[in-house]
Amino acid sequence: MNGKHIVVGIGSGIAAYKIPELIRLLRKRGAEVKVTTTKHALEFVTDLTLQTLSGHKVYSDVFAAINDHSTEHISLPDWADAMIVAPATHDVICKMAAGIADDALTTTLAAMRKPVIIAPAMNDKMYSGEALQEALRTLAGRKNIDVLDCADGFLACGTNGRGRMQEPAALLEAVESALTEKDRLGMRVVITAGPTREAIDAVRYISNHSSGKMGIALAQALIHHGADVTLVMGPTAEQWTPVVYHPAMQGTGQLKRVDVVSAQQMYEATTAAWQDADVAILAAAVADMTPIKVADHKLKKGIDLTDSITLKETPDIARSLGASKREGQYLVGFALETDNEQQNALKKLESKNMDYIVMNSLRDPGAGFGTDTNCVTIFKRSGISNQQSVVGKEQQKEGESVRLPLASKSDIAEGIVSILPYQAVQ
Repeated sequence: MNGKHIVVGIGSGIAAYKIPELIRLLRKRGAEVKVTTTKHALEFVTDLTLQTLSGHKVYSDVFAAINDHSTEHISLPDWADAMIVAPATHDVICKMAAGIADDALTTTLAAMRKPVIIAPAMNDKMYSGEALQEALRTLAGRKNIDVLDCADGFLACGTNGRGRMQEPAALLEAVESALTEKDRLGMRVVITAGPTREAIDAVRYISNHSSGKMGIALAQALIHHGADVTLVMGPTAEQWTPVVYHPAMQGTGQLKRVDVVSAQQMYEATTAAWQDADVAILAAAVADMTPIKVADHKLKKGIDLTDSITLKETPDIARSLGASKREGQYLVGFALETDNEQQNALKKLESKNMDYIVMNSLRDPGAGFGTDTNCVTIFKRSGISNQQSVVGKEQQKEGESVRLPLASKSDIAEGIVSILPYQAVQ
């Protein structure tokens, strides 16, 4: 998103009050933002708020004397890399489908040839209406338009139903996805993320500090590139509600999330998903040991705890996947180390029949559990074919490593995705 030009179009709906947060998120990701609205949208959010957050004047009147250009509805599409319409009201959606352009927002849309994201918001009865759904299907069939679905929930009119605009974080994802080449379309990927919890008794468990942020970032990146992802997620407080597209949309990556708790559950879910996967990325911090016996009551401090906990090894997910790997499947592991980092990572790469291993160290500032940043080194196992294409980078040569310096986990995820072999969609 860094340096990208995004036009935010605001329709006349109550959900407009959420758009200042979207503008903030876009600018935090490095994008430059300009805003265009219908006249009545400014009844829900003020011109001053939008101008202050975007850093630009708001375009809300085709004939306003303060416009930078006499043809602002042409200059904005020329300037933009993408446009999002949020909230997209019944009126705006139906006008777009019919090619009507009679205000600042719809005339801008009429001239836009870059990616456009439509984020509907309205009453549930309006959203389910035949005319509206027909208009959404029409828009979904246009090459440069991504149509989002509405979410279920409490609506401004006091009812519950499908009509809520998706949250600003999901809208940000939709913009990022629209700007990402769909070069992994059809790829099936299973990702593990987060910690596992190994029960000791009715209230205690063994676990670790993993947040799941790296695995989530990988899932986001792959979905943006068009891959279908099964995310096997351990228990974590990290929240992620991915963008949901309208059922008529084609060519978008899909997410299947499987929530698990224990290492055994993660093993079962991952090995099941591996059967149909092209790639597995094992980013979870799986417990190595688990109690042989789990008490059905709270063990008392003292002899119960010191003498009653006997441990056994948990199933080795990486070893199992490596042993069952067929031709055309690729296995990517993670190695979080504290000493002898490279030696330990390369040993794990070979012993578990992985194709790539992503090494990071708790000694590196800004890397490891719970951070929003990471820095990694990616090693490639000998013998992997170099005939596949790679996104945006020169191909990694056999035996070489790739160092990704400290960056956001989103950027690190893009770097990891870029080295994965794949068959380009024709």
